[in-house]
Amino acid sequence: METDQFSHQVIVSCLIRDREERVLLVRHRKRGWELPQGKVEAGESVLTALAREVLEETGVEIDSAALAAVWSKLTPPAALILAFQARHAGGEPRPSEETPEVAWVELSGIFDLVVHPVNGDRIKSVLAFCGEPGFYAYSTGPYAVVP
Repeated sequence: METDQFSHQVIVSCLIRDREERVLLVRHRKRGWELPQGKVEAGESVLTALAREVLEETGVEIDSAALAAVWSKLTPPAALILAFQARHAGGEPRPSEETPEVAWVELSGIFDLVVHPVNGDRIKSVLAFCGEPGFYAYSTGPYAVVP
C-alpha cells in the first residue's frame, strides 16, 4: 500500500493587548507589519512555543492566551497557523534581529500599518473571536481565502 507523505509547518501567532487595549505589532523585514509569530519546534508544546516566540520577537511576556483562529495554508510550504489572543503580562517592547520595529498600536490604526492581505485577514479573524475559534483556509499565488 502506497501512502502519501504530507508535511506542514505549525506556526503560532498572537494578538497581544495591553491595559489600554492597544495591539502589539512587529515589523518583519520581508512581510511588513504583522502579529508576532513563529514556528513550533520539535518536542515543544504549542503554548510554550507561543510564549517563546512572543518573547523572542517583542521582549514581552503574555498570559491568558486563548486560541482564536486556525488557518490552513494549502499551498507549499503548507502550514497550520494557530492564532491566539493574549494579554500583556510584563516586559517592555523591544526590537529583535527578526523584527526591527515593535509598536503598540491603537485598534483604529492597525490596518494603516498592516497591508499584506494574509496578515490583515488573520488579524480580522482574531479580532472576531467570541469564545469559539474560527477555522479558515487560504492559498497563495495569488492569495485567496478558500471555503
